[in-house]
Amino acid sequence: MTENRGTEGEAPSTRKTQVTRRGGGDPGGRGRTTIADGVVEKIAGMAARDVDGVHAMGSGLSRTFGAVRDRVPGGTKSVTRGVKAEVGEVQAALDLELVVEYGVSIADVARDVRENVITAVERMTGLEVVEVNIAVSDVKLPEEEDEEEEGERRIQ
Repeated sequence: MTENRGTEGEAPSTRKTQVTRRGGGDPGGRGRTTIADGVVEKIAGMAARDVDGVHAMGSGLSRTFGAVRDRVPGGTKSVTRGVKAEVGEVQAALDLELVVEYGVSIADVARDVRENVITAVERMTGLEVVEVNIAVSDVKLPEEEDEEEEGERRIQ
């Protein structure tokens, strides 16, 4: 605070000096953050694959093509296979296609996948996950060969 003596005949007064901050407000609120659908799809794909009882993601055809694509030099394994996300400014909705192991409770696997996906996406992105729709497209039987293994043998 500084003292202001004023002119003759006026009572001394005090004046506060205001400090102006550059940019003003919370630094976290300066600008926008956008998250691409593909980012949410990767997070959801990884979270779904972590659940016991999930054998693979995607339909049989997409897994076969994916196995071939994964084996091509320079190709990368797609963690987004079987995952579709719609991302808005504050919310996300997901559709997942799963292949489950034979003998597991599909209802339990679906619940665990939904829980794991929601937790991972919300924690990593800050988005609210409004729905996770799960379609079980196949059951992996113990004696069945994987399309991935079969595709690998064909292209060697």
